[in-house]
Amino acid sequence: MPKNKGKGGKNRRRGKNESEEKRELIFKEDGQEYAQVLRMLGNGRLEAMCIDGTKRLCHIRGKMRKKVWVNSGDIILVGLRDYQDEKADVILKYMADEARNLKAYAELPEHIRVNETDTFADDEGQNDEYFDFEDISDI
Repeated sequence: MPKNKGKGGKNRRRGKNESEEKRELIFKEDGQEYAQVLRMLGNGRLEAMCIDGTKRLCHIRGKMRKKVWVNSGDIILVGLRDYQDEKADVILKYMADEARNLKAYAELPEHIRVNETDTFADDEGQNDEYFDFEDISDI
């Protein structure tokens, strides 16, 4: 069996420990929008609900695709496409504390939940019904 010639092994391809400790908070610019991931679709694609109220099909760009793990409920920054309003590109994933800071700066609306996967939950308390189970051991 031939040996691997040069360029290192798996660690080189995967990348070293690039721990992102306390990066600067990045705000949106023109042509960008905050969004919350609704569901992952596979092949580097996801469905996200943008803050402007539009549901968009988003594509995770190449550099982020295998390095950053994106889940449902995460807050992301997407780049809008000029002529495709229903599509966007994922630029950045915000960590939970960064998303809380965005909420504190009033960049994100109050109804967005940061830590939970329950996305855009405006109907708080809708499923908080109380059921009283009676003792049916007499039957």
